[in-house]
Amino acid sequence: MDNLDSDTFRRALLDLMTELTELESLSSEATKPVQLDQSTVGRLSRMDAMQGVEMAKEASRRRKQQLARIPLALERIALGSYGRCALCDEDIVLGRLHIDPTYTRCINCADQSV
Repeated sequence: MDNLDSDTFRRALLDLMTELTELESLSSEATKPVQLDQSTVGRLSRMDAMQGVEMAKEASRRRKQQLARIPLALERIALGSYGRCALCDEDIVLGRLHIDPTYTRCINCADQSV
């Protein structure tokens, strides 16, 4: 991958890190436990709120996973191995990296690991 592509993906990764960090801080309120006071909230509303909390926790978990992959992708850029599959060493299609610049596997290897 040439320097222009590396710089583009480096900026994309840093922008993604900023975006995910901001989302994580904004969503911290959504993962707080739901009050179970029946006098203020009905049973179905509490169930909806509890489901919302669980969905927020899962979204947070996924954001944290992606945040953890960003420094590794930046390191691969620095080492010159960014854009190569970690398993077969083939090029990862650029469209796949545009979807998620932290991908480490080509589509064939990703399909085989599922």
